Amino acid sequence: MTLRNITLSLPGVSQWRAWAWQHLLLACSLYILTFGVCLCVKSCLGSSVISAMPLAFSLAGLQTTINVPAWSLGGYTNLLNICLVGVQVLLLRRNFPLIQLLQLVVSVVFGAMIDLNMSLLGTLEANGLVRQIVLQVAGCTIMALGVAMEVKCGSVTMAGEGVPVAISRLYGVPFAKAKIVMDVTLVTLAVVCCYIFFGRWDLQVVGPGTLFAMLYVGMMVKTFTRRMGWFDRTLAYQPGFRRYVYGLKRYITR
Repeated sequence: MTLRNITLSLPGVSQWRAWAWQHLLLACSLYILTFGVCLCVKSCLGSSVISAMPLAFSLAGLQTTINVPAWSLGGYTNLLNICLVGVQVLLLRRNFPLIQLLQLVVSVVFGAMIDLNMSLLGTLEANGLVRQIVLQVAGCTIMALGVAMEVKCGSVTMAGEGVPVAISRLYGVPFAKAKIVMDVTLVTLAVVCCYIFFGRWDLQVVGPGTLFAMLYVGMMVKTFTRRMGWFDRTLAYQPGFRRYVYGLKRYITR
């Protein structure tokens, strides 16, 4: 048997290639998701649920009168996600799947992409209510697309969804209800942080846009999910040298 035949018969090569493709698409999904999050922040009408507390801490860090580290929005998002993974471990204990520790890796990528998109959108300003509304709606729509793609990838659970999953498994509560409780808790804590740091309810952190995001994103995720056959085909695509240039396009549009 030649060396070439041995190499081609190695087990698991196609599985590793599919795994790499799956997580490349996951990275694309996270980028789209974080871009939507950043647009919501830029609207100044209220951030998304997952970024509300990190935004409060990030804004507090910019004020010299408050003893809070001057970390970026992505940095505080990483810290929040680490805490959420810790909550999952405390809830599930021995039943916590060790593979879900990869949430920490995904969280670091998520935080880095938030900082990247905040930098890219640095000159974007929401001048006037109409522009604020446009940015908020666009951000929530893009965020919903990113969430739908991320779920389709079927990889590691995001930390923000991991806690509701843990609560659902532990107490038998439907995931949807556990998710609502989780979102309300995060938003409430963000409001508390606003009063602690600024002495008032900051609508830039938790505002009408936050409530809009809580309702609108879920509906749009369902809408996108029903119309994502193209992404299912992309996810099932098997990368290969003969298909790099034209094969993927034909596969998607077939």
